[in-house]
Amino acid sequence: MKTENWAYKEFVLEEVKKDGWALRYASEELRGDKEVVLEAVKQDVQVIQYISKELKGDREVILEAVKQNGYALRYASEELRNDKEVLEAKRICF
Repeated sequence: MKTENWAYKEFVLEEVKKDGWALRYASEELRGDKEVVLEAVKQDVQVIQYISKELKGDREVILEAVKQNGYALRYASEELRNDKEVLEAKRICF
């Protein structure tokens, strides 16, 4: 697989739909693409550690992760770690 493929959104989307861990190889720009990240997180919440700093502050992304595994909260922005809705999702998860 060519390295430059990891800079193409369509390619990366297909790969993360098969295996969320593929996000590790995506370009930095695509690790900040909400659509790509949500697909990857749906496949494997542990990839949350590879997403961009901006998306660690995105409520939708963090909620998706925390609903699957409350420990994902540790990767959320400080603001979202104190967000009532996110904390409730974490409580329900456990």
